[in-house]
Amino acid sequence: MIFPFVWSVTASFKTSRQIYGGNPLDLIPNPATLNNYRKALSVLPFHRFLLNSLMLASIVPIASITLASMAAYSFARLQFKGRDFIFMLLLGVMMLPGHVTLIPRYALVRKLGWINKYTALIIPPIFGAGLVFNIFFMRQHFLSIPRELEEAALIDGCSSWGVWRNIIMPNSKPAIATLAIIGFKTEWNSFLWPNVVINDFLKMPIQVGLTYLQTNVQSSWDILMAATTLSIIPLIVIFMCFQRYFMAGILTTGLGGR
Repeated sequence: MIFPFVWSVTASFKTSRQIYGGNPLDLIPNPATLNNYRKALSVLPFHRFLLNSLMLASIVPIASITLASMAAYSFARLQFKGRDFIFMLLLGVMMLPGHVTLIPRYALVRKLGWINKYTALIIPPIFGAGLVFNIFFMRQHFLSIPRELEEAALIDGCSSWGVWRNIIMPNSKPAIATLAIIGFKTEWNSFLWPNVVINDFLKMPIQVGLTYLQTNVQSSWDILMAATTLSIIPLIVIFMCFQRYFMAGILTTGLGGR
């Protein structure tokens, strides 16, 4: 399972002759070269693709997690009419494939004049199916937090807003880190929606940019592997930084009662 990823990284340091000649499964570049990375960065504005993806993978998860945590707190702790029914409707949205809403979303974005703008890459993903999943995930985590902490804060005069900000969120770091990793990965690997709404070369995210790079370099696998390696480095760094919280969030979320 790991071998293709390892091969792609090592192939990014090989020349075309090493990849196509001799044993193609050899993992050791001889000699190693950095020319592939220089070519990948010079053929297209690859740095701009990386910056665009980094911006989207930061803004969208942060906004989505913030909104989802507020809604999840309402479903987990507050009492209001139709709460459970509304929550079941939200869960039903998760069953809809994303491709079903692709055309309506495009029509709405086009009507709003957002085509070929960053707004089209930010607003729809924030309020997409990922938001519903975040609400469900955060709600299950909030149910595992002892009510006594909130009751003590309310007795001391803290408002519901203060409980969410000072009690719930600080005790939800594992869940937040888990959703941050999932959201970052989702936005970083997003291809279909950006490919539909963005035509400006300088506004394309990394995955769309890789397809254009493949068209330009054609069968130069050494350059393609260098570009692919650059595209997966941020994902590895994010996961390694938040791995401890990610595992804790997966293990503890959903253990609370109704």
